Amino acid sequence: MTESLNANAVALKRKVDSRFFRKGVTVAVMSGMAYGLYSAFITYAMGAGIWTEWYGPNPGLTVFTVTFVIATLGSGINDTMSAVWAIIIAAGKGKLGDFLRCLKTKPGAVMVACAIIGGPIASAAYIIALQMAGSIIIPITALCPAIGALLGRILFKQPLSARMIAGIAICLCATTMIGSTQMGGDAPDTQIIGCLIAFIAALGWGIEGCVAGFGTIVIDYEIGITIRQLTSGLANLIIMVPVMSLIAGNIALSPRLTFAALTDGPSMLIFAVSGFFALFAYSLWYKGNSMCGAALGMACNGAYSFWGPFFCWLVLGVIFGQEGWNLAPIAWAAAILMFIGILLIAVNPLKLFRRNEGRA
Repeated sequence: MTESLNANAVALKRKVDSRFFRKGVTVAVMSGMAYGLYSAFITYAMGAGIWTEWYGPNPGLTVFTVTFVIATLGSGINDTMSAVWAIIIAAGKGKLGDFLRCLKTKPGAVMVACAIIGGPIASAAYIIALQMAGSIIIPITALCPAIGALLGRILFKQPLSARMIAGIAICLCATTMIGSTQMGGDAPDTQIIGCLIAFIAALGWGIEGCVAGFGTIVIDYEIGITIRQLTSGLANLIIMVPVMSLIAGNIALSPRLTFAALTDGPSMLIFAVSGFFALFAYSLWYKGNSMCGAALGMACNGAYSFWGPFFCWLVLGVIFGQEGWNLAPIAWAAAILMFIGILLIAVNPLKLFRRNEGRA
């Protein structure tokens, strides 16, 4: 009887673990969808109000300022608005005290470090690489799931089977297919340097996804994402924008542009929407990684390489009527390939086939 009870307990635990795992995969996929919506709305926000003047034909700003300072400012405002949403939700759930206490702990300090690595550093590297090399760097930054998987295996001994590796490889191939739809034209002279800088973004996001995902096992993921967004937003506005302005040769640009952006009503309303979706993009990313491991969580989240163009087409092209957002047929084919890759990561096809065969 004891052996039977033990066997039943083991079977029940495996069933619970399986459900928890599948839920984690679902959460990670949803994070990629939220990232796509955030990308669409932040693009719309940075094309509204005063931003139309800055990105217009005669902005009165240098090329460097428009390319780097303005882009960093947009990222900082979005993350700050996302942090406001996170604080409101935490306060509504009675977790604001936990947030303040967590900041003083070692896990809280780790989350702050992850936010700096994945926020200002990785995001700035991504923006610079994109400007220097174009959209060819998108597949390079999509290496972050592979980096996160490797780090998860080395640091936290998270399982990584041959099947999972194959699924991750398929997802990366699908991402490359999507990135190839935007390649073309003469390659810029700075393309090689831009591609090298893109690896910094991939490494930063890989470290963040791995360490922060593991950290949310200890910290409530809603507290973790509040720390992340607040740190990233303030670091961008207080550190990165002034640094970029200093490099541009005019430190006075920082307060002037920041004040103008924060007091621009039309764009700030849209930033509130993009910040809302950014909150769930990152919080579900953290939660998914903590539930199914860095390798699987980041691979499923990596579907943002499809959800980004898809929701830009849907929101900007279909809803707001902007031109130039149509998806190429290869992007739809890549989406199917990516679904196969995610399915291969999450489920063993042989076990699934045997289960269906048994029911027949």
